[in-house]
Amino acid sequence: DIPIMAAPMDSVMSPATAIQFGRLGGIGVLDLDGLWTRYADPEPILEEIANLTEERSIARLQQIYSEPIKPELITERLQEIRAAGVVVAGKLSPQRTQQYWRSVVDAGVDLFVIRGTTVSAEHVSSRREPLNLKRFIYELDVPVIVGGVSTDTAALHLMRTGAAGVLVGFGGGAAHSTRLSLGVHAPMATAIADVAAARRDYMDESGGRYVHVIADGGIGRSGDLTRAIACGADAVMLGAALA
Repeated sequence: DIPIMAAPMDSVMSPATAIQFGRLGGIGVLDLDGLWTRYADPEPILEEIANLTEERSIARLQQIYSEPIKPELITERLQEIRAAGVVVAGKLSPQRTQQYWRSVVDAGVDLFVIRGTTVSAEHVSSRREPLNLKRFIYELDVPVIVGGVSTDTAALHLMRTGAAGVLVGFGGGAAHSTRLSLGVHAPMATAIADVAAARRDYMDESGGRYVHVIADGGIGRSGDLTRAIACGADAVMLGAALA
């Protein structure tokens, strides 16, 4: 059996889908930066987005996502999933974690996912206080999964923060934009193998503490799941394949 998490994408994961995914044995991760926590009923907006032309899409998406996140909707969405009796997982980006984490934890989340294009042990923002993951995770009673990373050194730093799991890769669409914008690309097989090697080093360093490695990106076909596990991943994150 290959453990599967469904990626936090508005196009993939609604509360209802997370519930159904959980009943099938996976873990649906709700995007708490997304439309489900900005709008009481995002379904018409999602349908509009699906039909946007390429010329209109950027300007309209900027307008749609300018609506602020509402803490009461974070609570409502996560409690809806919890009431169904499945694993409750929610994702925030590093820059919004300090602002909204308490709403996430108070709603009864089982897994807290901090996911960005690239994440370091201390997320530095020009607009907010830096997020010190080591201090943050230590003070939290909820298991935290954090990423993405693509190198052994970066992964080792995240493991030392106390994270329960590390996301390897930049996520599906994020990998493409990162490659185009920065000229940075890490083949998934290499990245997973490197992070799995870092985990072995961390186990020796920490006296046996095991951190789960989750492949997040490049998983488009069934064969990619088994390749990820063969390279050292414990689980995979699916997004575009489900969309």
